Amino acid sequence: MTTKLPSLPTVWQVESARQIADTVVGTVYEVTRAGGERDIVKVLKPKALDDSLRGADFLDWRNGAGCVRLIARSDNILLMEHAGTLTLRDRIASHGDRDATMIAAAVLKEYHGASDQRPPASLQPLDRYFESLFRKAKQDRSANGSSIYVEAAVMAQELLANQPDMKPLHGDLHHENVMLSPRGWIVIDPAGLVGDPALDVANMFSNPMDRIDLTRDEERIVWMAQVFAETLNRDIRTILRYAFAYGCLSAAWHDEDGNDVERDNELAVAEAVNAALGST
Repeated sequence: MTTKLPSLPTVWQVESARQIADTVVGTVYEVTRAGGERDIVKVLKPKALDDSLRGADFLDWRNGAGCVRLIARSDNILLMEHAGTLTLRDRIASHGDRDATMIAAAVLKEYHGASDQRPPASLQPLDRYFESLFRKAKQDRSANGSSIYVEAAVMAQELLANQPDMKPLHGDLHHENVMLSPRGWIVIDPAGLVGDPALDVANMFSNPMDRIDLTRDEERIVWMAQVFAETLNRDIRTILRYAFAYGCLSAAWHDEDGNDVERDNELAVAEAVNAALGST
């Protein structure tokens, strides 16, 4: 079925389109172009436009290294290579969680590789990225004196005060953002951050989101942290501290949205990470 798209630049030569996803971030179309290429058009929505445009800047900067290739852009519309249909979540089903984690580590290393190009100036620093956690912690200090958010905010502030080897980050690495493309495993949908590379693996511990048998398993948490510590040449406790702080940040986002179920899920993961941190 052909779906009508917004007006696109004629130079893109899009001949047909099929809507394949519609999220709060954007509407995604699989398109066929005049040369027979099968690509992706993503029409970004206002709610997450700033984040998405930073992500597009990140993709443009990486130019396909470990990432989906951004072919062209026009205002709030992106034209990208087709990243395939198989995700890292699918890989868990076929090859297991540990195999999937090793793939994520390899992709992480590739898109963190050196570049001759200057990084985009639009990338968001981590102190702004953590604003919702700091705001929630401030509220809790006033109301209760302490909470898991307060503990996480203190940890985040300590981490952000010492960020070695700061670099551009994907910012949303998880199992459904790693795809098996014709070029191999690559990432899609970056958030476009800049800071400590250890933050870039934090969301992996909360995913897959519905696999609580994995995300709350302390043995899995420690093993993943060891893998990512070796990949990034960092100590395991730093990896776990970022994972804990991120879990509470994500919970703070859900709290702002009034999504109590997802907030509590994220807090449960954060508590499991914190327990693992206490044992290392």
